[in-house]
Amino acid sequence: MLTDTAVTSPIPPREAFAESGAVTIETITDVHHWNEELFSLKMTRPASFRFRSGEFVMIGLPKEDGKPLLRAYSVASPSYDEELEFLSIKVQDGPLTSRLQHIKEGDPIYLGKKPTGTLVTDALLPGKRLFMLSTGTGLAPFMSLARDPEVYAMYDEVIVVHSVRRVADLAYRELLESKLEGDPLLEDEDRERFIYVPTVTRESFRMQGRIQTLIDDGRLFEQSKGPQRFDPENDRVMLCGSMAMIKDHAADLEGRGFEEGANNKPGSFVIERAFVG
Repeated sequence: MLTDTAVTSPIPPREAFAESGAVTIETITDVHHWNEELFSLKMTRPASFRFRSGEFVMIGLPKEDGKPLLRAYSVASPSYDEELEFLSIKVQDGPLTSRLQHIKEGDPIYLGKKPTGTLVTDALLPGKRLFMLSTGTGLAPFMSLARDPEVYAMYDEVIVVHSVRRVADLAYRELLESKLEGDPLLEDEDRERFIYVPTVTRESFRMQGRIQTLIDDGRLFEQSKGPQRFDPENDRVMLCGSMAMIKDHAADLEGRGFEEGANNKPGSFVIERAFVG
């Protein structure tokens, strides 16, 4: 989503950040570089900031003219966390990430005041299994949803599927493979209903292939106690990834009898429309 050319510049000092009714000025508390192309960052969270698991918000830095340069990022942290976490790729000529990738603890950053989005449970009809299908940084909103106790009160199984090119791109892999061990709000029975399905497309790994391949040959459902196929009556699906990924899977789901939902009209699957052209 970040494609415009920009010259890499250092993170501006706090005095370069202008107060605004649309944003607050927060402080970076931690930065983790997963590899040369992927990083996550944590920032302070205003006491007044509230969001639903799965929503996104604008974050950014000042432009040369002093105005905020903002982009939409899904919140990766759970809604109860005292900090806010975001997952990002590094786009070397991107107007924001070319600079954001150099951010460090203590640096200032803009945070939008109005989270929103369609990857929320309110947009889904009641069901038995919740599948969260993601590619790349599309995993971010599902990191928030998977640590929300209310999600486990709604579904018998919560299944996070993450497809990447390389094994090194499997962000949060250790946490997800541990079934979110150490989470302060999830009960043992919640973690027992959590299923993590990582898949890699360009390197050797225990699960290889694109998500669609796993759906078609049934491997996506191997850990589930439910049907070994999608069931539009009882399954609910969330999609987050590239525009091509979302378009292809939405079409596949509709062909299987699923209907897209929205906040004002819940359905059997939802997509992140913020990043769909």
